[in-house]
Amino acid sequence: MTTSDVRGLHLHFDCASGIAGDMTLAALLDLGVPEGVIGDALDAIGVGRARLGVRRVLKRGIAAVDVQVSTRDALASGRIADVFRAHEHGHGHGHDHAHARGDGKHHAHHHWAQIRRHLEGAGLPAAVLARAMDMFERVARAEAKLHGTTVDEVAFHEVGAIDSIVDIVGTAAALAWLAPAAVTCTEVAMGQGTLTCSHGVLPVPAPAALEILREAGGVMASGGLPRELTTPTGAAILAHAVTAWDGPPTGRPVAVGWGAGDFELPDRANVVRVTAIAPRAASVDVDVWRLEANIDDMSPELAGHVIERALATGALDAWWTPITMKKGRPALLFGALAPSAVRDAVVAMLLRETTTIGVRFDRVERTVLARDAVTVDTEYGPLAVKLARGPDGAVWNAAPEHDACAAAAARAGVPLKDVYAAVIAAWRGRP
Repeated sequence: MTTSDVRGLHLHFDCASGIAGDMTLAALLDLGVPEGVIGDALDAIGVGRARLGVRRVLKRGIAAVDVQVSTRDALASGRIADVFRAHEHGHGHGHDHAHARGDGKHHAHHHWAQIRRHLEGAGLPAAVLARAMDMFERVARAEAKLHGTTVDEVAFHEVGAIDSIVDIVGTAAALAWLAPAAVTCTEVAMGQGTLTCSHGVLPVPAPAALEILREAGGVMASGGLPRELTTPTGAAILAHAVTAWDGPPTGRPVAVGWGAGDFELPDRANVVRVTAIAPRAASVDVDVWRLEANIDDMSPELAGHVIERALATGALDAWWTPITMKKGRPALLFGALAPSAVRDAVVAMLLRETTTIGVRFDRVERTVLARDAVTVDTEYGPLAVKLARGPDGAVWNAAPEHDACAAAAARAGVPLKDVYAAVIAAWRGRP
């Protein structure tokens, strides 16, 4: 396998031990992201690639990559690193936030508005900058809500540490290089109990991590351990990257990356796993039934409802076709495709929701292209593009996700066609 083989694939995160920035960066390096990709980003912001230490370790018998960040030498001047010069401190959970340390040390603070200006002037590639900004902003929004202030006035101390800069900017660079088609995560272990920080004793999950996950619609699990397992930076990375909180799709696992945390956990390896999954090649689906019913005595007002009910019942597709029946009466032909497992349920729905007294069906075959989705950055925000791939994995068709585009058009007050055009332009301009 070459490193390029992992680009443009589906990524699935397994977070049974939680997640943090350093663990994520380590897992992506283990997956196949070249270390130079991270180094270029660190040089751009003035932190310097020499700070990044990458080594292989064993975590309860699992071989994983461990990332360590040196804070001994002076930072480069004149770039974003100047903002964080006062923030050099260590990890908590082997992760990235001082909430878990409770070490009582003083940490200088810098407002998000200041950090944002320096990020924008650091000369990062556009895709890397957009991802890093989104991760920082998710933490800022959570902190603003928790502390009752505005986003621009949020004072960063934990995220201002050199190691956390590396985690966020490095992960942004890794994800921009991978350009995943989609990202899934079933659930993330958060931990339980309490932690001690500058605000005193707080419950676990860490309040900022919990708020970030809540805002993103993420799925949490306890993890069963009395400690912080997921840090705010780890939560922000997931909230930024995950396109569906679900299990991995059917496909071929191409590469697996393991990223290690610092602490030894009592009952499991302290690792996060990332799997790159290639879509299933085009295939012939023979477990499909075509359902039909001719209807000439039902109000057209019910037609849209029947389509919705068919799809909700499990039909793969459903449609109405104008036809002419006996005695020249105009009518509608209902059609649907349904797998065997839901065929009878769709038939029952039709008999209940329409005026037909019979439904015919026959088994059909169809050739199905592998399908997935990728998120692209546009002037209207990140939007999904649905992809259909040929047997060789090449994209044969790319189409914007309609509902998301319609919502973006409504928010921006622009025609839907303009959003469609922006999505396609962003897709064609991807690296």
